[in-house]
Amino acid sequence: MKTKRQDLENTTDSEEQHLKKQKLTEVSSPSPPQLGFDNALLPLATYEDEDDEDDERDDKKVEENGHNNHEEEEEDDEEEENNNGFGIGRRNRAIEIRRDCPYLDTVNRQVLDFDFEKFCSVSLSNLNVYACLVCGKYFQGRGQKSHAYTHSLEAGHHVYINLRTEKVYCLPDGYEINDPSLDDIRHVLNPRFSRDQVLQLDRNRQWSRALDGSDYLPGMVGLNNIKETDFVNVTIQSLMRVTPLRNFFLIPENYINSRSVLVHRFGELTRKIWHARNFKGQVSPHEFLQAVMKASKKRFRIGAQSDPVEFMSWLLNTLHTDLKSPKTKKSIIHQCFQGELEVVKEIHVKDESNNMNIVSEKSRMPFLMLGLDLPPPPLFKDVMEKNIIPQVPLFNILKKFDGESVTEVVRPRIARMKYRVTRLPQYLILHMRRFTKNNFFVEKNPTLVNFPVKNLELKDYIPLPAVKEEESQRLRSKYDLIANIVHDGKPGEGAYRVFVQRKSEELWYEMQDLHVAETLPQMVALSEAYMQIYEQQQLPHQQMQ
Repeated sequence: MKTKRQDLENTTDSEEQHLKKQKLTEVSSPSPPQLGFDNALLPLATYEDEDDEDDERDDKKVEENGHNNHEEEEEDDEEEENNNGFGIGRRNRAIEIRRDCPYLDTVNRQVLDFDFEKFCSVSLSNLNVYACLVCGKYFQGRGQKSHAYTHSLEAGHHVYINLRTEKVYCLPDGYEINDPSLDDIRHVLNPRFSRDQVLQLDRNRQWSRALDGSDYLPGMVGLNNIKETDFVNVTIQSLMRVTPLRNFFLIPENYINSRSVLVHRFGELTRKIWHARNFKGQVSPHEFLQAVMKASKKRFRIGAQSDPVEFMSWLLNTLHTDLKSPKTKKSIIHQCFQGELEVVKEIHVKDESNNMNIVSEKSRMPFLMLGLDLPPPPLFKDVMEKNIIPQVPLFNILKKFDGESVTEVVRPRIARMKYRVTRLPQYLILHMRRFTKNNFFVEKNPTLVNFPVKNLELKDYIPLPAVKEEESQRLRSKYDLIANIVHDGKPGEGAYRVFVQRKSEELWYEMQDLHVAETLPQMVALSEAYMQIYEQQQLPHQQMQ
């Protein structure tokens, strides 16, 4: 029986003749680092020096548009190069598929981390990248001149997974490995949910176990703080409690046609947070943060503290723009968060006789969140020489939207404003204006807001529009708190944490980056609330849908 090597030697001449007849030019692929310079579609990726991104922005746009097609061509070229013993190209050969790979026991799941950007560790190219399942490093290609092939010879690591196709290969032999024992790695690389699984998430009370033996709750995992990114972490953890939004992003088919990198990175992060088969009990939002920096043009970036209210506003508006239907102009963002205000604006205008007249303008304005003004803190101290921390009921500051209370504004011009809610959203986002900026410094208002964790009845404090009796059941004005973002410390120096509710058991958890701990509902209200998300109570039949 001929060995595989003998078959290779006997077929070499015939292969060369066939190539000539087909007029195919078999050019050896240049090394991956050269690809980054020679092809405008493949600019070199940068990790630390973000300033280089400005010079490559135009190339990046081209790369985003042509990425999928070019990646398939790149893989075809690479596979044709790796044809020693398996034919002369994809059309005329079949890659050997084996299940009995002798190197499967070298796979080390402890070192695998798919949370970071999929770039070759040598060339920094993001095309045709494989992960070594023995050491966890990323390498481009698997042809004879590729970095993965070289690594397999130098390090003796033989099992690699394609990060896009999820196919596993043995190098340098080149055959594909088809073994069900690798399915758990594929699920960690690309978590997937069926629609039935998504519907059962809020009923699941089971803990999951990571490879290191630690237990974690799917959906309640910590997020790495990648240098001053706690403002992103609390925002993400809050949005993960918004059931329709979470369910939408758990199914990639819902946004498969979107060309927004931010949308797909947010979806990947959502699936990793709720995945029940992770190798570790925390997730790094590194890829999502890279997409945020590019989409926001570095308005939000790693290493620079930002405001979660500003980030939440930017993120929701950007996701809506990237997801909205061309016909209806609607998206899952507006379905969850958009309400409507009636705004009455009164301004002083001089007439021809130089007399001041009040001109009133009425308009309707959509909103995604409502800003609440805190009363100024007292300037005096108590007998213990400590500042008195005032408290205010949430209902008092909600009166801003009763249609009668007047709010003075100075920009873009001095005016008196009255606001009235005309349509309530399914999820109501409130934020307390704790920080005031002037030319010299930022001040923080320490006033505590007293709010209910359950059964916030808005109609008792905000006059809602009259509706027909048959529609009254749909206009639900009672809300339950599901997320409460808190700021601790001085302005510009403090940190953010968030209290979130786990629906399956109606338990509350305190989350600050990697720290996740169960807490009492009473503790949620004893904090300097900065931004909150309330969920509209639904009728029983609506909850089942």
